Amino acid sequence: MIHITIPGPPRGKGRPRFTSRGGFARAYTDKKTRDYEKTVAEYAILAMEGQPPLSGALRVELRAYFPIPKSWTKAKKIAAANGDIHHLTKPDADNILKVLDALNGVAFEDDKQICDARIIKDYSNDPRLEIQIWEIQPNERVMNWQFEMDKVKLEAEK
Repeated sequence: MIHITIPGPPRGKGRPRFTSRGGFARAYTDKKTRDYEKTVAEYAILAMEGQPPLSGALRVELRAYFPIPKSWTKAKKIAAANGDIHHLTKPDADNILKVLDALNGVAFEDDKQICDARIIKDYSNDPRLEIQIWEIQPNERVMNWQFEMDKVKLEAEK
């Protein structure tokens, strides 16, 4: 398993921008997104410790911990820190997942290898993005998250 932690508030991938030169439209990524993807890649290089990029089927989990708003009441801040309040604002989960593009050629050969992905958005007094990557073995089934959650609930009810 590879574990990558990027300190600071998580960012989602920005929308592509467009410009026109000589009558031709060109799409590009905004500077904030490019800078964040560069930071993600740098932390991934450190986490890989010289290992080559993974080449097989992959499972990933992203945990995006956002700063608790300073304007919230003390009680609400405590509830958020305890995980009782979920992060329901932007960035969207799918845009956070797109940050994995920064790991192409670093942690894995290409993000098309990802067969199973999960993202969790929450609040924390220590904002960060945590990425965990596992190789899926050839005879291993892709995990059905809902099935696993139902199984945990059934066991708890016993």
